[in-house]
Amino acid sequence: QMTSNQADFQRVRDFLTAHGLHETKRAFDREVNARETRSPDDTGLSIETRIVSYNPAKDDPHGAATMPIYQTATFAQKSASEFGAFDYTRSGNPTRSAAENILAELDHGVGAFCFSTGMAAIMAVTRFAQAGDEIICSDDSYGGTYRLLSQVASRAGVKTSYVDLSGPEGPAVLSAALTPQTALVMLESPTNPMMRICDVRAIARIVKSHPRALLSVDNTLLSPLLMQPLDLGADFVVTSCTKFACGHSDTMAGVVSVKDPELAKQVYFYQNAEGTGLAPFDCWLLLRGLKTMPLRLERGQSNAMQVAAFLQSHPRVTSVLYAGLPDHPDKALHDSQTSGSGVVVCFRTGSYANSLHVVDQASGSGLFKITVSFGSVNSLISLPGDMSHASIPADVKSAREFPTDLIRLSIGIEDAGDLIKVLGSALDSYTPGSKL
Repeated sequence: QMTSNQADFQRVRDFLTAHGLHETKRAFDREVNARETRSPDDTGLSIETRIVSYNPAKDDPHGAATMPIYQTATFAQKSASEFGAFDYTRSGNPTRSAAENILAELDHGVGAFCFSTGMAAIMAVTRFAQAGDEIICSDDSYGGTYRLLSQVASRAGVKTSYVDLSGPEGPAVLSAALTPQTALVMLESPTNPMMRICDVRAIARIVKSHPRALLSVDNTLLSPLLMQPLDLGADFVVTSCTKFACGHSDTMAGVVSVKDPELAKQVYFYQNAEGTGLAPFDCWLLLRGLKTMPLRLERGQSNAMQVAAFLQSHPRVTSVLYAGLPDHPDKALHDSQTSGSGVVVCFRTGSYANSLHVVDQASGSGLFKITVSFGSVNSLISLPGDMSHASIPADVKSAREFPTDLIRLSIGIEDAGDLIKVLGSALDSYTPGSKL
Protein backbone atom coordinates (compact mmCIF):
# COMPACT_ATOMS: atom_id res chain seq x y z
CA GLN A 1 0.00 0.00 0.00
CA MET A 2 1.40 3.38 -1.03
CA THR A 3 1.78 6.26 1.40
CA SER A 4 0.14 9.57 0.51
CA ASN A 5 3.50 10.90 -0.66
CA GLN A 6 4.10 7.87 -2.87
CA ALA A 7 0.62 8.23 -4.35
CA ASP A 8 1.28 11.90 -5.08
CA PHE A 9 4.60 11.04 -6.72
CA GLN A 10 2.92 8.36 -8.85
CA ARG A 11 0.31 10.85 -10.07
CA VAL A 12 3.13 13.11 -11.22
CA ARG A 13 4.76 10.20 -13.07
CA ASP A 14 1.46 9.24 -14.72
CA PHE A 15 0.85 12.81 -15.87
CA LEU A 16 4.34 13.20 -17.31
CA THR A 17 4.11 9.83 -19.09
CA ALA A 18 0.69 10.59 -20.54
CA HIS A 19 1.95 13.85 -22.01
CA GLY A 20 5.17 12.39 -23.38
CA LEU A 21 7.38 14.39 -21.01
CA HIS A 22 9.84 11.54 -20.63
CA GLU A 23 12.95 13.61 -19.88
CA THR A 24 11.10 15.51 -17.15
CA LYS A 25 9.88 12.19 -15.73
CA ARG A 26 13.45 10.86 -15.63
CA ALA A 27 14.58 14.01 -13.83
CA PHE A 28 11.68 13.66 -11.38
CA ASP A 29 12.60 10.04 -10.67
CA ARG A 30 16.20 11.06 -10.01
CA GLU A 31 14.99 13.68 -7.52
CA VAL A 32 12.78 11.17 -5.70
CA ASN A 33 15.57 8.58 -5.56
CA ALA A 34 18.04 11.16 -4.27
CA ARG A 35 15.54 12.19 -1.61
CA GLU A 36 15.21 8.60 -0.42
CA THR A 37 18.99 8.11 -0.42
CA ARG A 38 19.59 11.24 1.63
CA SER A 39 16.78 10.43 4.08
CA PRO A 40 14.64 13.40 5.17
CA ASP A 41 14.75 14.37 8.85
CA ASP A 42 11.84 14.17 11.27
CA THR A 43 10.18 17.14 9.53
CA GLY A 44 9.81 15.01 6.41
CA LEU A 45 11.73 17.58 4.37
CA SER A 46 14.65 16.75 2.12
CA ILE A 47 18.08 18.18 2.81
CA GLU A 48 17.75 20.52 -0.19
CA THR A 49 14.52 22.01 1.15
CA ARG A 50 15.90 22.31 4.67
CA ILE A 51 18.92 24.28 3.43
CA VAL A 52 16.84 26.73 1.40
CA SER A 53 14.12 27.16 4.04
CA TYR A 54 16.56 27.53 6.95
CA ASN A 55 15.72 30.90 8.49
CA PRO A 56 17.88 31.88 11.46
CA ALA A 57 16.44 35.41 11.25
CA LYS A 58 12.84 34.37 11.88
CA ASP A 59 12.80 36.30 15.17
CA ASP A 60 14.39 39.44 13.72
CA PRO A 61 12.36 42.44 14.96
CA HIS A 62 12.48 44.04 11.50
CA GLY A 63 11.46 40.92 9.59
CA ALA A 64 14.76 40.43 7.76
CA ALA A 65 14.35 37.90 4.95
CA THR A 66 17.95 36.69 5.34
CA MET A 67 20.34 36.50 8.25
CA PRO A 68 21.77 39.97 9.03
CA ILE A 69 25.52 40.47 9.19
CA TYR A 70 26.42 41.32 12.77
CA GLN A 71 29.54 43.25 11.79
CA THR A 72 30.64 44.10 15.29
CA ALA A 73 33.64 43.25 17.42
CA THR A 74 31.86 43.49 20.75
CA PHE A 75 28.37 43.53 22.29
CA ALA A 76 27.05 45.87 24.99
CA GLN A 77 25.79 44.17 28.15
CA LYS A 78 22.87 45.12 30.38
CA SER A 79 25.12 45.33 33.42
CA ALA A 80 28.56 44.29 34.63
CA SER A 81 27.01 41.20 36.24
CA GLU A 82 24.37 40.27 33.67
CA PHE A 83 25.61 39.00 30.30
CA GLY A 84 23.72 38.31 27.11
CA ALA A 85 24.28 35.44 24.68
CA PHE A 86 27.18 37.27 23.01
CA ASP A 87 29.90 39.49 24.39
CA TYR A 88 32.84 39.44 21.93
CA THR A 89 32.88 38.21 18.34
CA ARG A 90 35.99 36.10 18.86
CA SER A 91 33.91 34.06 21.34
CA GLY A 92 30.68 34.08 19.36
CA ASN A 93 28.56 36.05 16.92
CA PRO A 94 24.93 35.64 15.80
CA THR A 95 25.88 35.36 12.12
CA ARG A 96 28.48 32.71 12.92
CA SER A 97 26.03 30.83 15.12
CA ALA A 98 23.55 30.78 12.24
CA ALA A 99 26.14 29.19 9.95
CA GLU A 100 27.30 26.74 12.60
CA ASN A 101 23.78 25.58 13.39
CA ILE A 102 22.89 24.65 9.81
CA LEU A 103 26.28 23.00 9.26
CA ALA A 104 25.81 20.89 12.40
CA GLU A 105 22.44 19.81 11.04
CA LEU A 106 23.90 18.91 7.64
CA ASP A 107 26.71 16.87 9.24
CA HIS A 108 24.34 15.19 11.76
CA GLY A 109 26.49 16.52 14.60
CA VAL A 110 25.76 17.90 18.05
CA GLY A 111 27.80 20.95 17.17
CA ALA A 112 29.74 22.60 14.35
CA PHE A 113 32.41 25.28 14.57
CA CYS A 114 33.33 27.65 11.74
CA PHE A 115 36.99 28.57 11.30
CA SER A 116 38.78 31.15 9.19
CA THR A 117 40.07 28.47 6.79
CA GLY A 118 39.95 24.73 6.27
CA MET A 119 43.50 24.50 7.61
CA ALA A 120 42.50 26.31 10.80
CA ALA A 121 39.76 23.70 11.21
CA ILE A 122 42.25 20.86 10.76
CA MET A 123 44.63 22.54 13.21
CA ALA A 124 41.91 22.58 15.87
CA VAL A 125 41.49 18.81 15.49
CA THR A 126 45.24 18.19 15.78
CA ARG A 127 45.09 19.87 19.21
CA PHE A 128 43.64 16.61 20.50
CA ALA A 129 47.15 15.13 20.14
CA GLN A 130 49.62 16.33 22.79
CA ALA A 131 53.40 16.20 23.10
CA GLY A 132 54.51 12.57 22.95
CA ASP A 133 51.36 11.48 21.11
CA GLU A 134 51.13 10.10 17.59
CA ILE A 135 48.85 10.96 14.68
CA ILE A 136 48.26 8.35 11.99
CA CYS A 137 47.41 10.01 8.68
CA SER A 138 46.48 8.56 5.32
CA ASP A 139 49.56 8.75 3.10
CA ASP A 140 47.54 10.26 0.25
CA SER A 141 46.25 13.47 1.75
CA TYR A 142 46.08 17.14 0.88
CA GLY A 143 49.52 18.77 0.74
CA GLY A 144 48.51 21.42 3.25
CA THR A 145 47.65 18.72 5.76
CA TYR A 146 51.09 17.18 5.28
CA ARG A 147 52.74 20.57 5.81
CA LEU A 148 50.72 21.22 8.97
CA LEU A 149 51.55 17.85 10.49
CA SER A 150 55.21 17.68 9.44
CA GLN A 151 56.21 21.29 10.11
CA VAL A 152 53.81 22.60 12.77
CA ALA A 153 52.40 19.74 14.85
CA SER A 154 55.86 18.16 14.93
CA ARG A 155 57.22 21.23 16.73
CA ALA A 156 54.75 20.55 19.52
CA GLY A 157 56.22 17.09 19.99
CA VAL A 158 53.53 15.26 18.03
CA LYS A 159 54.74 12.47 15.76
CA THR A 160 52.90 11.65 12.54
CA SER A 161 52.97 8.26 10.81
CA TYR A 162 51.75 8.07 7.22
CA VAL A 163 50.17 4.80 6.12
CA ASP A 164 47.97 3.68 3.24
CA LEU A 165 44.50 3.40 4.78
CA SER A 166 42.72 2.86 1.47
CA GLY A 167 41.06 -0.19 -0.04
CA PRO A 168 39.99 -3.45 1.59
CA GLU A 169 43.39 -3.78 3.29
CA GLY A 170 43.24 -0.34 4.89
CA PRO A 171 41.58 -1.35 8.18
CA ALA A 172 44.11 -4.15 8.76
CA VAL A 173 46.97 -1.78 7.96
CA LEU A 174 45.62 0.68 10.51
CA SER A 175 45.19 -2.02 13.14
CA ALA A 176 48.86 -2.97 12.75
CA ALA A 177 49.98 0.67 12.84
CA LEU A 178 48.16 1.69 16.04
CA THR A 179 50.32 2.17 19.13
CA PRO A 180 49.56 3.15 22.73
CA GLN A 181 50.61 6.69 21.77
CA THR A 182 48.10 7.02 18.92
CA ALA A 183 45.74 9.86 19.77
CA LEU A 184 44.28 10.67 16.37
CA VAL A 185 43.65 9.00 13.01
CA MET A 186 43.13 11.31 10.03
CA LEU A 187 41.92 10.33 6.58
CA GLU A 188 40.17 11.46 3.42
CA SER A 189 37.85 9.43 1.19
CA PRO A 190 38.20 9.75 -1.71
CA THR A 191 41.78 10.77 -1.13
CA ASN A 192 43.20 13.90 -2.71
CA PRO A 193 44.42 13.60 -5.41
CA MET A 194 44.72 9.84 -6.11
CA MET A 195 41.02 9.16 -5.50
CA ARG A 196 41.58 6.12 -3.29
CA ILE A 197 38.71 4.96 -1.10
CA CYS A 198 38.95 4.31 2.64
CA ASP A 199 36.47 2.07 4.45
CA VAL A 200 35.32 4.65 6.99
CA ARG A 201 32.99 2.27 8.86
CA ALA A 202 35.62 -0.44 9.34
CA ILE A 203 38.32 2.06 10.25
CA ALA A 204 35.99 3.72 12.76
CA ARG A 205 35.37 0.36 14.46
CA ILE A 206 39.10 -0.21 14.80
CA VAL A 207 39.68 3.28 16.19
CA LYS A 208 36.85 2.76 18.70
CA SER A 209 38.58 -0.39 19.95
CA HIS A 210 41.67 1.68 20.82
CA PRO A 211 41.63 3.01 24.39
CA ARG A 212 42.11 6.68 23.43
CA ALA A 213 42.32 7.28 19.68
CA LEU A 214 39.87 9.53 17.84
CA LEU A 215 38.96 9.51 14.14
CA SER A 216 38.83 12.62 11.95
CA VAL A 217 37.54 12.44 8.37
CA ASP A 218 38.18 15.25 5.89
CA ASN A 219 34.96 15.41 3.85
CA THR A 220 35.97 18.34 1.65
CA LEU A 221 36.02 16.34 -1.58
CA LEU A 222 32.37 15.28 -1.19
CA SER A 223 30.56 17.62 1.26
CA PRO A 224 27.79 16.54 3.66
CA LEU A 225 25.44 16.18 0.71
CA LEU A 226 27.31 13.09 -0.48
CA MET A 227 28.79 11.53 2.68
CA GLN A 228 28.06 11.59 6.41
CA PRO A 229 31.29 10.59 8.21
CA LEU A 230 29.79 11.07 11.69
CA ASP A 231 27.09 8.53 10.86
CA LEU A 232 29.83 6.17 9.67
CA GLY A 233 31.58 6.36 13.05
CA ALA A 234 33.96 9.32 12.85
CA ASP A 235 34.46 11.56 15.88
CA PHE A 236 35.19 14.66 13.80
CA VAL A 237 34.33 15.66 10.26
CA VAL A 238 36.42 18.48 8.82
CA THR A 239 35.35 20.34 5.69
CA SER A 240 36.87 23.25 3.83
CA CYS A 241 33.78 25.35 3.15
CA THR A 242 35.89 27.38 0.73
CA LYS A 243 34.91 24.70 -1.77
CA PHE A 244 31.32 23.50 -2.27
CA ALA A 245 29.60 25.34 0.57
CA CYS A 246 30.71 28.80 -0.56
CA GLY A 247 31.18 27.69 -4.14
CA HIS A 248 32.30 30.86 -5.90
CA SER A 249 36.04 31.09 -5.10
CA ASP A 250 35.41 34.25 -3.09
CA THR A 251 35.37 33.09 0.54
CA MET A 252 37.66 31.07 2.78
CA ALA A 253 36.13 29.03 5.57
CA GLY A 254 36.42 25.71 7.39
CA VAL A 255 34.19 23.75 9.74
CA VAL A 256 34.65 21.03 12.34
CA SER A 257 31.52 19.06 13.21
CA VAL A 258 31.43 16.63 16.12
CA LYS A 259 29.09 13.96 17.46
CA ASP A 260 30.07 14.08 21.14
CA PRO A 261 29.12 17.04 23.39
CA GLU A 262 32.38 16.87 25.36
CA LEU A 263 34.46 16.99 22.19
CA ALA A 264 32.31 19.91 21.04
CA LYS A 265 33.21 21.85 24.17
CA GLN A 266 36.91 21.29 23.53
CA VAL A 267 36.72 22.33 19.87
CA TYR A 268 34.93 25.53 20.91
CA PHE A 269 37.62 26.17 23.51
CA TYR A 270 40.36 25.98 20.86
CA GLN A 271 38.36 28.16 18.46
CA ASN A 272 37.88 30.83 21.12
CA ALA A 273 41.30 30.64 22.77
CA GLU A 274 43.20 30.80 19.47
CA GLY A 275 40.93 33.35 17.82
CA THR A 276 40.37 31.29 14.68
CA GLY A 277 36.60 31.73 14.34
CA LEU A 278 35.13 32.80 11.01
CA ALA A 279 34.37 36.52 10.61
CA PRO A 280 30.70 37.63 10.36
CA PHE A 281 30.78 38.71 6.70
CA ASP A 282 32.40 35.43 5.65
CA CYS A 283 29.76 33.56 7.66
CA TRP A 284 27.07 35.45 5.76
CA LEU A 285 28.67 34.54 2.42
CA LEU A 286 28.81 30.93 3.59
CA LEU A 287 25.12 30.97 4.49
CA ARG A 288 24.30 32.39 1.07
CA GLY A 289 26.41 29.79 -0.71
CA LEU A 290 24.82 26.89 1.15
CA LYS A 291 21.41 27.64 -0.35
CA THR A 292 22.55 26.80 -3.88
CA MET A 293 25.07 24.09 -2.97
CA PRO A 294 22.76 21.17 -3.90
CA LEU A 295 22.08 22.64 -7.35
CA ARG A 296 25.73 23.42 -8.03
CA LEU A 297 26.91 20.04 -6.83
CA GLU A 298 24.31 18.15 -8.85
CA ARG A 299 25.23 19.98 -12.05
CA GLY A 300 28.97 19.77 -11.44
CA GLN A 301 28.80 16.08 -10.62
CA SER A 302 26.81 15.35 -13.78
CA ASN A 303 29.39 17.26 -15.81
CA ALA A 304 32.24 15.45 -14.03
CA MET A 305 30.87 12.05 -15.00
CA GLN A 306 30.63 13.11 -18.65
CA VAL A 307 34.15 14.54 -18.62
CA ALA A 308 35.53 11.41 -16.92
CA ALA A 309 33.87 9.18 -19.52
CA PHE A 310 35.36 11.29 -22.32
CA LEU A 311 38.84 11.20 -20.81
CA GLN A 312 38.67 7.45 -20.34
CA SER A 313 37.91 7.02 -24.03
CA HIS A 314 40.69 9.34 -25.24
CA PRO A 315 43.78 7.57 -26.65
CA ARG A 316 46.20 10.08 -25.13
CA VAL A 317 44.92 9.57 -21.58
CA THR A 318 46.65 6.69 -19.80
CA SER A 319 44.38 6.56 -16.73
CA VAL A 320 41.41 8.35 -15.19
CA LEU A 321 40.89 8.57 -11.43
CA TYR A 322 37.25 9.14 -10.49
CA ALA A 323 35.19 7.11 -8.05
CA GLY A 324 32.09 7.45 -10.21
CA LEU A 325 33.55 5.36 -13.03
CA PRO A 326 32.35 1.74 -13.17
CA ASP A 327 35.91 0.37 -13.26
CA HIS A 328 37.21 2.20 -10.18
CA PRO A 329 38.79 -0.60 -8.11
CA ASP A 330 36.91 0.35 -4.95
CA LYS A 331 33.66 1.60 -6.46
CA ALA A 332 31.49 -0.82 -4.46
CA LEU A 333 33.09 0.34 -1.21
CA HIS A 334 32.71 3.98 -2.23
CA ASP A 335 29.05 3.54 -3.15
CA SER A 336 28.34 1.81 0.17
CA GLN A 337 29.21 4.94 2.15
CA THR A 338 28.32 7.81 -0.19
CA SER A 339 25.57 9.04 -2.50
CA GLY A 340 27.86 10.46 -5.18
CA SER A 341 31.42 11.03 -6.33
CA GLY A 342 31.77 14.81 -6.49
CA VAL A 343 33.31 17.03 -9.14
CA VAL A 344 37.05 16.31 -8.91
CA VAL A 345 38.43 14.20 -11.76
CA CYS A 346 42.12 13.34 -12.06
CA PHE A 347 43.89 11.84 -15.05
CA ARG A 348 47.32 11.05 -16.43
CA THR A 349 48.83 11.47 -19.88
CA GLY A 350 52.01 9.42 -19.43
CA SER A 351 54.27 12.46 -19.68
CA TYR A 352 54.87 15.53 -17.54
CA ALA A 353 55.44 17.60 -20.69
CA ASN A 354 52.15 16.43 -22.17
CA SER A 355 50.27 17.24 -18.96
CA LEU A 356 51.87 20.67 -18.73
CA HIS A 357 50.77 21.32 -22.31
CA VAL A 358 47.20 20.22 -21.56
CA VAL A 359 46.99 22.49 -18.53
CA ASP A 360 48.34 25.50 -20.44
CA GLN A 361 46.09 24.89 -23.46
CA ALA A 362 42.97 24.37 -21.35
CA SER A 363 43.70 27.55 -19.45
CA GLY A 364 44.19 29.45 -22.70
CA SER A 365 40.63 28.61 -23.69
CA GLY A 366 39.29 30.73 -20.85
CA LEU A 367 37.09 27.91 -19.54
CA PHE A 368 39.62 26.40 -17.12
CA LYS A 369 41.56 28.47 -14.62
CA ILE A 370 44.96 27.19 -13.47
CA THR A 371 44.48 27.29 -9.74
CA VAL A 372 44.48 25.22 -6.59
CA SER A 373 41.17 24.49 -4.83
CA PHE A 374 38.00 22.93 -6.22
CA GLY A 375 34.23 23.01 -5.81
CA SER A 376 33.69 26.33 -7.59
CA VAL A 377 31.06 27.20 -10.17
CA ASN A 378 33.98 27.61 -12.59
CA SER A 379 36.05 24.71 -13.87
CA LEU A 380 39.62 24.62 -12.55
CA ILE A 381 42.73 22.73 -13.62
CA SER A 382 46.05 22.07 -11.90
CA LEU A 383 49.12 19.89 -11.63
CA PRO A 384 48.91 18.75 -7.98
CA GLY A 385 52.59 17.80 -7.80
CA ASP A 386 53.59 21.38 -8.60
CA MET A 387 50.72 23.16 -6.88
CA SER A 388 48.41 21.84 -4.12
CA HIS A 389 50.93 19.16 -3.07
CA ALA A 390 54.13 21.12 -3.67
CA SER A 391 54.86 21.19 0.07
CA ILE A 392 55.45 17.42 0.09
CA PRO A 393 59.22 16.81 -0.30
CA ALA A 394 60.44 15.23 -3.53
CA ASP A 395 61.80 12.14 -1.77
CA VAL A 396 58.44 11.56 -0.06
CA LYS A 397 56.61 11.92 -3.37
CA SER A 398 59.03 9.49 -4.96
CA ALA A 399 58.55 6.93 -2.19
CA ARG A 400 54.78 7.21 -2.59
CA GLU A 401 55.06 7.02 -6.38
CA PHE A 402 53.27 10.35 -6.73
CA PRO A 403 52.81 10.82 -10.50
CA THR A 404 54.35 13.96 -11.98
CA ASP A 405 51.94 13.86 -14.93
CA LEU A 406 48.78 13.86 -12.80
CA ILE A 407 46.24 16.52 -13.78
CA ARG A 408 43.44 17.46 -11.40
CA LEU A 409 40.21 18.92 -12.73
CA SER A 410 37.48 20.55 -10.69
CA ILE A 411 34.46 20.50 -12.95
CA GLY A 412 32.10 23.46 -12.73
CA ILE A 413 28.58 24.15 -13.91
CA GLU A 414 29.39 25.15 -17.48
CA ASP A 415 28.10 23.12 -20.43
CA ALA A 416 29.83 19.74 -20.32
CA GLY A 417 30.18 19.66 -24.09
CA ASP A 418 32.18 22.88 -24.06
CA LEU A 419 34.54 21.50 -21.41
CA ILE A 420 35.01 18.28 -23.37
CA LYS A 421 35.82 20.21 -26.55
CA VAL A 422 38.49 22.24 -24.75
CA LEU A 423 40.10 19.17 -23.16
CA GLY A 424 39.97 17.24 -26.41
CA SER A 425 41.66 20.05 -28.29
CA ALA A 426 44.35 20.35 -25.60
CA LEU A 427 45.07 16.61 -25.70
CA ASP A 428 45.06 16.38 -29.49
CA SER A 429 47.36 19.37 -30.02
CA TYR A 430 50.34 17.94 -28.14
CA THR A 431 53.33 16.66 -30.09
CA PRO A 432 54.65 13.65 -28.15
CA GLY A 433 58.13 14.07 -26.75
CA SER A 434 60.21 12.45 -24.07
CA LYS A 435 58.31 10.93 -21.15
CA LEU A 436 59.15 11.75 -17.55
